[in-house]
Amino acid sequence: MESLLIYLLTGAAAGLLAGLFGIGGGMVMVPALALVLPGQGVPPEVTMQVAVATSLAVISATSISSMLSHQKHGAVIWPVFRWMALGLVAGSVGGAFVADQLASRTLALIVGCGALAVAAQMFFDLKPKAAAPLPGPTALTGTGGVIGLLSALVGIGGGSLTVPFLTWRSVDIRKAVGTSAACGVPIAWAGAVGFILSGWDRADLPSPHLGYVSLHGFAGLAIASVLMAPLGAKLAHRLPPRQLKRGFALLLTGVGIKMLIG
Repeated sequence: MESLLIYLLTGAAAGLLAGLFGIGGGMVMVPALALVLPGQGVPPEVTMQVAVATSLAVISATSISSMLSHQKHGAVIWPVFRWMALGLVAGSVGGAFVADQLASRTLALIVGCGALAVAAQMFFDLKPKAAAPLPGPTALTGTGGVIGLLSALVGIGGGSLTVPFLTWRSVDIRKAVGTSAACGVPIAWAGAVGFILSGWDRADLPSPHLGYVSLHGFAGLAIASVLMAPLGAKLAHRLPPRQLKRGFALLLTGVGIKMLIG
């Protein structure tokens, strides 16, 4: 019961920040879980694997509603999604098995670098300029594979990678965001399944768990983050957006540095 309460509080914070700053919850959940999980009996050598896996499981539960919301506005380019999804699934499953072979410390360094990269993008408002048309199916699938692999290693839905890629490839920003939201579904589901399979034989994790996915963590984070995200979004409309993004960038910088120095 105590562990579920801790996860509920963590999920509430993740949902609030995700709604407030307009980012996927993974960039908040993974570092938060990395701090919480050792106190819940998760062995230090697999703390990051459980954090990333549980984050992806939560995103898999919340990503479908996001995709449907964008689809209502006609913002998903389905032909692009279909070709990218092939690579996203393969890359995400592969990323889970790669993470299984990495030391938890190495995975923490990867997550830390990812947090710093997103922080820099938000602080300086870096946006790629349209420079080329959309590539063909093979290139879309290959790009999806790279995005899926990196997303599964960091435990995010891939928006921080997919949106810049599509924008660079001359896709309107609204459709880039909508298509990215759709791409978050195969990333999260395939990544979560990959972590379940790769961690299936782990007997040293506190119950209940499914592979590397903590079921208490999943339940608490999913419930609380879904409830708190709308509040964060409402607060975001009352605060100055530029200062808001820079404030969160500084927070992410601190998170990234913490993950790097251990």
